[in-house]
Amino acid sequence: MSKSSAEFDVIVWGATGFTGRLVAEYLARNQDAHRARWALAGRDLKKLEEVRRGLASLTPSCAELPLLVADAKDPASLDALVTRTRVVCTTVGPYARYGNELVAACARAGTDYCDLTGEVQWMRRMIDAHHEQARASGARIVHTCGFDSIPSDLGVLMMQEHMREKHGGHLGSVRLYMGPMRGGASGGTVASVVQAMEEVAADPSVRRILGNPRALDPDPRQPRNPAERDVATVRYSQEAGQWTGPFVMAAVNTRVVRRSHALLGYPWGRDFRYTEVAGYGTGVRGLARATSMTAGLGGAFLALQVKPLRKLLEAKVLPAPGEGPSTEERERGYFVARLLGEGTSPRTGSEVRLKGKVAAKGDPGYAATARMLAESALSLAFDAIPTQGGVLTPASCMGLRLVERLRKAGMTFEVQEQGA
Repeated sequence: MSKSSAEFDVIVWGATGFTGRLVAEYLARNQDAHRARWALAGRDLKKLEEVRRGLASLTPSCAELPLLVADAKDPASLDALVTRTRVVCTTVGPYARYGNELVAACARAGTDYCDLTGEVQWMRRMIDAHHEQARASGARIVHTCGFDSIPSDLGVLMMQEHMREKHGGHLGSVRLYMGPMRGGASGGTVASVVQAMEEVAADPSVRRILGNPRALDPDPRQPRNPAERDVATVRYSQEAGQWTGPFVMAAVNTRVVRRSHALLGYPWGRDFRYTEVAGYGTGVRGLARATSMTAGLGGAFLALQVKPLRKLLEAKVLPAPGEGPSTEERERGYFVARLLGEGTSPRTGSEVRLKGKVAAKGDPGYAATARMLAESALSLAFDAIPTQGGVLTPASCMGLRLVERLRKAGMTFEVQEQGA
């Protein structure tokens, strides 16, 4: 079946989970989605019916939403599912545990796909296993369509496009400073980190993948640039005017940006450099915050690599998958990412400095992420995207069309000349 003749435009897979419900609620409230033929899917019909009743209380027409049942471990049921739709939008993680068969089914069928994964080791496996098949079938497999890594990936694309249009050429480097932000820890994200640590313990090669700045490049074996090493220490940034430290998602986001650059054909030059850190503010309070957060992150990752400590943290401290903040807490959340880029104009030979901003209201890992994933699915379904199939990224697939969608959805994507 061709994409144009599919029964549905979008299927939300995992609609009974915490984030899956938020994606479904966003679609139910979104006017653009009202022209979409969409359905809810999961493995438990009764829970799907409960979700549908909740959606109908928001938008009465949702009472007629189709409900589809399949199993993440049953390839035949997933084959039947994905051939009925143009796009599968999935929130079912950890993806390394539950996502293999769904990606394979979409690659076989030529069905577009988007997810929220930040699991670098799993994405590497999906690239190796399915990129060429997806290219042949036309399936656009787009990972990292949430807080990781849309602000980073589309933020860099936005900066580079501004440079190209206004000055010609490209930026030689872009640095992202994440923060301020407010939001709770995502149970799904924590489960993905735990999954990665379990894989590291079982297979030392996984550690090498996670530590490789080029892990998601078409050829991850190419020489590494020391300037691309992940930031692991507290530093004072003169250009940002604040104390900085490691950002927990940088080890995902930077690799996604580099894959985008490679898939786009290296338009920003083979020596383009991208890094990102978290910003913690100024003065003694900023230093104290940066120091405590850096120490806490380091301690948490060390503890997660020790099986007894990992089990203890899972049982007593860390949020479980399916758990999340209340509506009020989600609404109070927000994030601001600031980008600084430098390049030389080939027209004038003068140095160009740009500053960018990507921001959103709503808890980054839940409210903002649900918006980003839902709009990614709608973009794949309805936007004229001249992209062939493959295991792609938001910037290399939906690109500026998704930037415009997210702007209309209330997110901030802006660029200024530094000093303006």
